[in-house]
Amino acid sequence: MALRRFDIEAGGDTFAFKPETEEKISFWRGKYPADKQRSAVIPLLWLAQKDNAGWLSEPAMREVANRLEMPYIRVYEVATFYTMFRLQPVGKHHVQLCGTTPCMLRGANDLKKVCESKIGKKMAVTDDGRLSWEEVECLGACVNAPMVQINDYYYEDLTPEKLEEILGKLSNGVDVAPGTFVDRINSAPEGGLTSLEDEACFDGSRNNITSIPNLPEATKSEAPPAEAAGKPDRPAPTNVDREEPEEEEIEADQDVVAKENADDDAPVASDDIEGDRPEAASVAAGEEDDLKRIKGIGPKNEDQLNELGIFKFAQIAAWTEENVKWVEGYLSFRGRIAREDWIGQAKTLAAGEETEFSKRVDAGDVPSSQEEGED
Repeated sequence: MALRRFDIEAGGDTFAFKPETEEKISFWRGKYPADKQRSAVIPLLWLAQKDNAGWLSEPAMREVANRLEMPYIRVYEVATFYTMFRLQPVGKHHVQLCGTTPCMLRGANDLKKVCESKIGKKMAVTDDGRLSWEEVECLGACVNAPMVQINDYYYEDLTPEKLEEILGKLSNGVDVAPGTFVDRINSAPEGGLTSLEDEACFDGSRNNITSIPNLPEATKSEAPPAEAAGKPDRPAPTNVDREEPEEEEIEADQDVVAKENADDDAPVASDDIEGDRPEAASVAAGEEDDLKRIKGIGPKNEDQLNELGIFKFAQIAAWTEENVKWVEGYLSFRGRIAREDWIGQAKTLAAGEETEFSKRVDAGDVPSSQEEGED
């Protein structure tokens, strides 16, 4: 940052805030505790600048320091650091011309030539004291480039001719309304809106959406039979792939698996399933294996497998890839049997050995495996 010094001679010996500014000073000081009054130094310097014809004299900074009981040097440090504070006299209408890249690309350099022609070098003040100018960094109105700030207001979408006209009026004592100087509203497109023209975008009528737009509609064959039984409606199924579960999710307790099974749609018709249906077996009552000892098979799935004639671990252990494809299609969960390794678990259990999960089931640590009446 360039060295910035305040104009000692032009500042005179005294400064006083205007009476109408006292209320604003009280407002800003009231925001801070008694022992933190120096926190109000920037707003008080800004008010002092306004009351001192647009710049900060040394007496004005000294008054701020006295009001806030601060060392003078601390106030000077703030004033000389921030370029929003001007340290030498300016005109009644001070032009801050943005020269940052967006404005430069849109013609800011041509606006500089107008200021130099009409006013003089940077920070020069016209003989009548009405105009002065400086180049500043981005003023945050890039979409309306090129632009200038005159005192507190923005003048946007300027051409050299338009800026020359504005400066001419101000130098003759004629006020000029701020804003954009092309056919647009604020930062909207020139000539009027080209998008979002539908009034429904703004009148609140679209706030009553109860479902996600553009979802594929469920066909009759996809409609879950639970609807006929008076169960709550479920969202229409989508074709979004489900994220593969983490290992910890696969190790979920059997009661969670049972809840998932209870929420599954009913098995589809056998004729519509790809693969080979596993061979069924007849087992005497009491000789069935507890298929719930296989991680991933809950009470509902066990009942469905029993309906297919699947009662023994050895049957599952003997499934082929085509059998797996058929069962997954029947139970409506593609890829789950392989992911949860039903066949590997079944082989271990059919051989009379145990898995970590079957041990938990046998110990009653899985809620869905406990006998009725147990806690």
